[in-house]
Amino acid sequence: MEFETKNGHLMWDGCDTVALAEKFGTPLYVFSKTMIEDKCQELQRDFVEKYQNVRVAFASKAFSTLAMLKIIERQGFSLDVVSDGELYTAIKADFPAAHIEMNGNNKSIEELTMAIDYGVGRIIVDSLQEVDLIAAVAKEKGKVVDILFRITPEVNVQTHSFISTGQKDSKFGIPIDETILFPQIKNAIDTAEVNFLGFHFHVGSQLFDNHAHLAAVEIALDLVKMVKERFDYLIKELNFGGGFGVRYTEQDQPQPFSYFTDPMMEKVLAFCQEENYPQPAIVIEPGRSIVAEAGISLHQIGAIKELPGLRKYVSIDGGMTDNIRPGLYAAEYTGILANKADEALVEKVTVSGKACESTDILVKDIELPQVESGDLFATFSTGAYGYSMASNYNKLAIPAVVLTNQGQAELIVKRQSLDQIIQNEVIPEFLK
Repeated sequence: MEFETKNGHLMWDGCDTVALAEKFGTPLYVFSKTMIEDKCQELQRDFVEKYQNVRVAFASKAFSTLAMLKIIERQGFSLDVVSDGELYTAIKADFPAAHIEMNGNNKSIEELTMAIDYGVGRIIVDSLQEVDLIAAVAKEKGKVVDILFRITPEVNVQTHSFISTGQKDSKFGIPIDETILFPQIKNAIDTAEVNFLGFHFHVGSQLFDNHAHLAAVEIALDLVKMVKERFDYLIKELNFGGGFGVRYTEQDQPQPFSYFTDPMMEKVLAFCQEENYPQPAIVIEPGRSIVAEAGISLHQIGAIKELPGLRKYVSIDGGMTDNIRPGLYAAEYTGILANKADEALVEKVTVSGKACESTDILVKDIELPQVESGDLFATFSTGAYGYSMASNYNKLAIPAVVLTNQGQAELIVKRQSLDQIIQNEVIPEFLK
């Protein structure tokens, strides 16, 4: 992994990570505004400015905070949300309602009502009952709601099964089945309270090959043609999801955004020319690929346990509560000792968390300088799904989040206090 050092310390966006840990404490998430914006500018240059009638929607599940949404808004991107909490964050950030799309496979009436009240730009339908639910709320509010159908394109992807979403047997999306999808399309076209725009798909996450995306695009375009032939109806929008891979370890070889977007757009434009079809709006939904590599986590090393001939464990003051991904689906990470960033690698250790679970292992068999209690371990590429998936297991506090910007650093999420961990708990009268 590439990184900068100064005086033996790991530097992040011009900030000394050791100084950050001393000032803000550990565990600590650190995000580089500069790196996030660099990724956004790549999308602007190679997609938004390159093609007509296209846009980017940030998948906020990767990292949703008020500050992050402000960065996304300033880039002119749209926003993908999947819950009332993510939508509420967007509302509190004053994110433009028309640029929000509401996703999710089991939206409640309350969530749909909240989305329609705020006036979100799109609701992406993911269940067979949802059109009627949306229509009922919209009718009560006197509104018409733009919708897309999330389809399952039934393509195979090379990724962990837990983050594969485009296969037929998936909890997400509506199967492209004669008896299932087409009655839904007919219902949407005939329902006055909804405006059927088109289709959405997401084939999976952490992908380094574009074949699954391209296969899914072809399936979506075939569906566009079928809708025109069967219903004499023009599709106005297609959302191709995200899932573009990032670098977690040296073995990962991520591709530029254009590796995915250029051939997808070539297929769309060729289809439109061949079929004399007006180009639908094309949307992509990157999340992880915008923020993952921009974020690191800082932990202080405490207990060290050496098992001669077997393994040396070094324990950090966090773990699976602030990064569940290694325990959840064997995600691999790498890191360094931030306070010994220039020192030679002399021993192999396993970095373990402090949660009461054997699966709480952050990195196995990593080579580091001589490790001592009090050292600062920095884990790379934790910008996506670290903070988003953090928990209070073992009543551990959710860490603070710092945003860096060319030598400046400011807190964007305060560290959770012990009082906040139990603030919603009450003792019933019959136990007093």
